[in-house]
Parts: sequence; structure tokens; C-alpha cells
Amino acid sequence: MNTDHPKQTLDKTQIDKIRKIENYREKNKYVKQGQIVCAGSSLMEMFPIEKFVRETDSDKIVYNRGIGGFTTEELNNMLDVCVLDLRPSRVFINIGTNDLSDSRIPMDKIMSNYDEIITRIENEIPNVEIYLMAYYPVNTEAASPEMKECQKIRNNIKINTANAEVKKLAEKHGQRYIDINSNLKDEQGRLKAEYTIEGMHINEDGYRAIFETFMEFIREPSWK
Repeated sequence: MNTDHPKQTLDKTQIDKIRKIENYREKNKYVKQGQIVCAGSSLMEMFPIEKFVRETDSDKIVYNRGIGGFTTEELNNMLDVCVLDLRPSRVFINIGTNDLSDSRIPMDKIMSNYDEIITRIENEIPNVEIYLMAYYPVNTEAASPEMKECQKIRNNIKINTANAEVKKLAEKHGQRYIDINSNLKDEQGRLKAEYTIEGMHINEDGYRAIFETFMEFIREPSWK
């Protein structure tokens, strides 16, 4: 895994990512292939989708391979562990919000990385169905002090612009762009204060608010 700082001691975040990757690599030995995989960064990792699915009467099998802190480049580097090794029939992706938080990374670079992720999955798994998820909104008013600084860069205007680009990527590849965010938004289009931990990440109540909409895409018949 590329740490971006090879001469420096790994920080706690990088160590945590490596631990999760190795955990997933071990778990992947025992998965049932051809199922549904969710991949992305913390907003995917924190979605307790496996737990929620088990609570329903659904016969669907969903594996969550999100890793907090991941950028598009990192997901691309670890695509085998997070997607390809599971040989899924359907993949849900939410990646790029950490890139959006870094003012040094231009939008076209984010989308180029995302494009490569989709292309690699398609090349490795013929007829795979890929769902590119709209990025969730944020709420500056409900944000903690450190998140307020982050949201000067990653704000809802930038998120909406990025969502339009993700939609174009889906159309380019003949895949699906989905926006399940309506129940998360307040009247101003922000992430509802009661659904956020610190203005950016979503709590369990927030994920429950979008779960049924998410399950509609989980349950729908194959379209390829």
C-alpha cells in the first residue's frame, strides 16, 4: 500500500488502514462469490449495511469493504481486496469525499481515478453491475470545529458539482448513478443535524433513514 510518505513512520491512520485491509483479505477467503459488495471510504465503512440486511428477511448477501480515510487512489491500489477478490455480481461505490476535502486534488484527477476504478472492475468481472452513489451532503452549522475547517473545502456546492461528474461517469460506462439522499436532507439541502455525528459523518439513525431506499437497488432484478 502506498503511504505517500515512505520515509516517514506510519501514522495511526495508515496503520489502521493496513489493519483493515489485512482483515478484509482474510475474510475474503471465506466469502460466497457472486454476491453484492459495498466499497468506499468511511461513509461506506460506517454504513452498517451487513447488520441491517441481517435484520430483514432478505436472502441477499452483502459484504461491506469500505475503509475510512480512503481516497480514490487508495481504493484503486487496493481494489483486489475491496472488490475484485470477491467476484461480485453487483458493486455499490461511494469513494472520493476524502479527495474532495483536499484542495490540492483537482476534480478531473478525482474523476480520472474513479474512471480507472470502474474500468478495472468491468475488465475483471464481465457483466458486473456497478452503482455509483451520490455523495452525501454535509452540514456546517452542525459541524465540530475541525469539521468546519474541512467544510470550507468540502462543502455542498462542491459535493453537488462532484455528483454531476459521477453521474457522467456512470453514463459513460453504462452503469448506474443513484442518489438515495433525500431522507438525509433538511429543507436547505444540508445533512440533517440529527443524522450527523460532527457535520459530515452519518450516525446509525441517518443510515436507517436511507436503508429502505438502498435496499430497493439491492433487491432489483439484474439489468445486464
